[in-house]
Amino acid sequence: MRRAWVLLALGLAACAAAARAELTSDKDMYLDNSSVEEASGVYPIDDDDYASASGSGADEDGESPEPTASRPLPNAGPTSAVPAAEATTLKTRGKEPAQTESPEEIGEDKVRLSDSERKVDPSDEDANVYTEKHSDNLFKRTEVLADYFRRKTNWRKSMEFLLFTFVGVVHLLSLSSGKPIYKNDISRRTFQEIKEEIASYRDVAKAIIDLAVYGKAQNRSYERLALLVDTVGPRPSGSRSLEKAIQIMYQNLREDGLENVHLEPVKIPHWERGEESAVMLEPRIHRMAILGLGSSIGTPPEGITAEVLVVTSFEELQRRAPEARGKIVVYNQPYVNYSTTVQYRVQGAVEAAKVGALASLIRSVASFSIYSPHTGIQEYQDGVPKIPTACITVEDAEMMSRMASRGNRIVIQLKMGAKNYPDADSFNTVAEIIGSKYPEQVVLVSGHLDSWDVGQGAMDDGGGAFISWEALSLIKDLGLRPKRTLRLVLWTAEEQGGVGAFQYYLLHQANVSNYSLVMESDLGTFLPSGLQFTGSDEARAIVEEVMRLLQPVNVTRVFRAGEGTDINFWIQAGVPGASLLDDLYRYFSFHHSDGDTMTALDPKQMNVAAAVWAVVSYVIADMEEMLPRS
Repeated sequence: MRRAWVLLALGLAACAAAARAELTSDKDMYLDNSSVEEASGVYPIDDDDYASASGSGADEDGESPEPTASRPLPNAGPTSAVPAAEATTLKTRGKEPAQTESPEEIGEDKVRLSDSERKVDPSDEDANVYTEKHSDNLFKRTEVLADYFRRKTNWRKSMEFLLFTFVGVVHLLSLSSGKPIYKNDISRRTFQEIKEEIASYRDVAKAIIDLAVYGKAQNRSYERLALLVDTVGPRPSGSRSLEKAIQIMYQNLREDGLENVHLEPVKIPHWERGEESAVMLEPRIHRMAILGLGSSIGTPPEGITAEVLVVTSFEELQRRAPEARGKIVVYNQPYVNYSTTVQYRVQGAVEAAKVGALASLIRSVASFSIYSPHTGIQEYQDGVPKIPTACITVEDAEMMSRMASRGNRIVIQLKMGAKNYPDADSFNTVAEIIGSKYPEQVVLVSGHLDSWDVGQGAMDDGGGAFISWEALSLIKDLGLRPKRTLRLVLWTAEEQGGVGAFQYYLLHQANVSNYSLVMESDLGTFLPSGLQFTGSDEARAIVEEVMRLLQPVNVTRVFRAGEGTDINFWIQAGVPGASLLDDLYRYFSFHHSDGDTMTALDPKQMNVAAAVWAVVSYVIADMEEMLPRS
């Protein structure tokens, strides 16, 4: 391959030299006529003057970019000072074009004048002889020069063709050598070169890990989170506690020395559960633990008392549709995994209402239960009656299923004081470390600050929000400033379906091409298993190399299906996305329940999660090129 490049370059250079030599010899033949000079007194006109007049004589000097420095452990300036965006421009120094006509533009009528036009005194014969000889010679020189410049123009066209051919062949050779040429004149490096660049971050990654896991920053994210949730408690959408938490976080981020800390206003849903209860009246009295589902309507003040129909699937409900009218439908669907099973929580009320049910009770979508109901959002459908809906424990759902299989008649009295209020004002909370070289390009790290109204919202998603903050704190503490902007976003109203994130996307979607990677931690901050990733195969290969830097904490795996309610808008627009993956069985044991407290978290595991989050976000933000897209 190298030989082919050399031969191509030599061949093109030879062609160019031959063409130039022919042109030069012609120029010398046409212009080197000393006899004309001596006879006429007309001396040669510098070819550079004509070149300048025709626009071809400007010399263009481009400043070569400075070589990129190696990557020792950084000694960057503090991040509190915002650097101006760097811009590299090529300076062109050229001659000012002369304000004269080129020889091609000098017409014969402007050179060969008649005697009458010259207005020369005929008696002055010497003057006439000199003038005629001068004019005739000038005309001959002009014809010669015009012919020369026609040849020069043809030479330029030939050189343009050779250049075009050269560029085309370079493109084909680049494709065959693993260096395809991309728009904006950026040539993608070979994957080996990218691997070498990523490997050069080994010391930086180790410094981040040491600081987070073993250094003075260990347990910091856990302690920060504990202070917030112990002070504020759960933070449901539209509540005063959520807005108090947002204001606290705004002040915390400013005091931490992060840049461009600000709040972006959004409108979010406001729902409150009120008082609620469910009592089994037949075949025996049994007070049941329930949690109303988000956005559910309430019951009449006296509640709803009705017989129960127990089903295990939507298909069974359809088969038994005639039995459902006027009853409370209880779903005892088996737990397969969250994404499969959650459809019963989200759509259960609608499907029950379609067959005439008065209310629905859904077995909690949980991997494990110690008699704990797990709440979450549900959705109504236009044209379908709205009925009250709540979740019950795994234990009660299974008990009623057994009772029904024996032929027992089950009656429940359900009371729910749930209410929906007009949308409330809220904010997405934003902070940054502004990029040193490409500040307009972004790597986004995020978690959501809101929670459900049970437990403390420590795991979902206080942990994800606080390791995202911790990632920027670690990078700042080490004096690092990546080439791209690292942007922290603490979302609001994620639990209602990514309401705050969707409004952020609408506000910033014009810049979608500048987002290199979007990251969200919303599946717990236990000991990470690895990183989930969605993007092109090329981008995945790069992320896999980045994850090798985390070998010291043994978190190197890359899984498919990176996602998050808040970042899915960007992923669907083609931006690569990543999410932290850990012990999902443990996560869904506490998810959306009273068990979601600081007790569910382990500070040492949060340290590792924060280190993973910081290393990945920093390296991707600091690499010379953005992650490639499909």
